[in-house]
Amino acid sequence: MTDFPPATPIATNGITLAVHLAGPEDGQPLILAHGWPELAWSWKNQIGVLAEAGYRVIAPDLRGFGGSDCPEGADAYDIDTLVGDLTGVLDALGHETAVFAGHDWGGIIVWHAAMLAPERVAGVIGVNTPHLPRGAEPPTNTFRQIGGEDHYILRFQEPGFAESRFEGREDDFFAFIFGTPVEGDPEDLYPQVTHIPKQFETFEGRPEDKIVVGPEDRAVYADAYRTTGFAPGINLYRNFDANWQRMGGVDHRLAMPCLMVSAEKDFMLPPKLAGWMPALCKDVEFQIIEGCGHWTMWEAPELLNAHMLDWLQRRFPAAGG
Repeated sequence: MTDFPPATPIATNGITLAVHLAGPEDGQPLILAHGWPELAWSWKNQIGVLAEAGYRVIAPDLRGFGGSDCPEGADAYDIDTLVGDLTGVLDALGHETAVFAGHDWGGIIVWHAAMLAPERVAGVIGVNTPHLPRGAEPPTNTFRQIGGEDHYILRFQEPGFAESRFEGREDDFFAFIFGTPVEGDPEDLYPQVTHIPKQFETFEGRPEDKIVVGPEDRAVYADAYRTTGFAPGINLYRNFDANWQRMGGVDHRLAMPCLMVSAEKDFMLPPKLAGWMPALCKDVEFQIIEGCGHWTMWEAPELLNAHMLDWLQRRFPAAGG
């Protein structure tokens, strides 16, 4: 299998992203967008498989993460800017279009790319993150109803609040955040399960068999966040309401082929959220990975790879991209 490729610096949208490239240069381009608190490293178990199948894999550290530039200020992380980063990478590499795949926040970005720049998006793969309609009220209102004032996304709106709790405890934080799926009925886990900063304050470690990412891989994340800090990545969350305002009047219906891969035990993004998608996506297929929690690329890499490749090879043959 292809080793994790080194980063190539690519200038895009006024910054430089660290982009990991693999696979034949004439293969079908495939962008892999990671989430929070992650890196392109999160696609470690997918990149080689996809590249060897003939796809031109393009896996950036998003702005604010890892080896990429980390502009200051939340307004540098709005959805138009995040989408522009990815389309700018395509421009730099000479690709008109690509299939866009995203997990967690990366999923939010690729679904928005399909709405805001549909001419650049040949198809979309959502991993855990579904395509949703625009809500009737700002997202922070909804998060408050779900988890109260201690909901992590509300706490993330407060400059310095989460950063002060995570920074200096990076090793502990990634053991905490990459825990195995919480047992029980997801409905019984709320609101406490959303109180990430509050729960982390009393975290004192867990056995390795209760962590889905091994110690060597966790060290990659911890070292990266010791360098960048947590604030740049958290700035994505500080744009939820602004992004909601921006998307007013934008058609959320998608015509390009879509694949939605949900995880049965993802309590933050449960499979039922994908129930909206048939009304929004003209051409969509669904897969659910049983027993899997939020960190699908680590928890079920072989099944995820199989679902992605099955769909890609039917809808976007690798050669001649």
